[in-house]
Amino acid sequence: MSSALKATVKAVKRKGVIPRRAAIVLTQAAAGKVCSLLRGQPDASGLRIGVRARGCNGLSYTIDYANGKGKFDEEVNQDGARVFIDSKAQLTLLGTEMDYVSNKLSSEFVFNNPNVKGTCGCGESFTI
Repeated sequence: MSSALKATVKAVKRKGVIPRRAAIVLTQAAAGKVCSLLRGQPDASGLRIGVRARGCNGLSYTIDYANGKGKFDEEVNQDGARVFIDSKAQLTLLGTEMDYVSNKLSSEFVFNNPNVKGTCGCGESFTI
């Protein structure tokens, strides 16, 4: 039985190594806050970011102190801040910008995630 489809392979010269994009990008405010938090926790080597099933829309972010990189974690080092992305959250967070916002009433990390399809009214949970 012969196939009607054909494929051809061509050798292409590489012009150099393509730089790898970070899984998550931290703003200067977020990097500064991460560094500040880590200075207060000498046992922690970074923050671990993940997602878990919770809230009215399905998923929410988790942030914890980490003693080291897990076997399949993605590590992001930016402006002195060290962040580990849990292996289960990597596809969910791909392309996300992590910011730190502070005003008179609250201060919090804000995730600007292009993968989010919807959020709940309070902004604590999301769907992909």
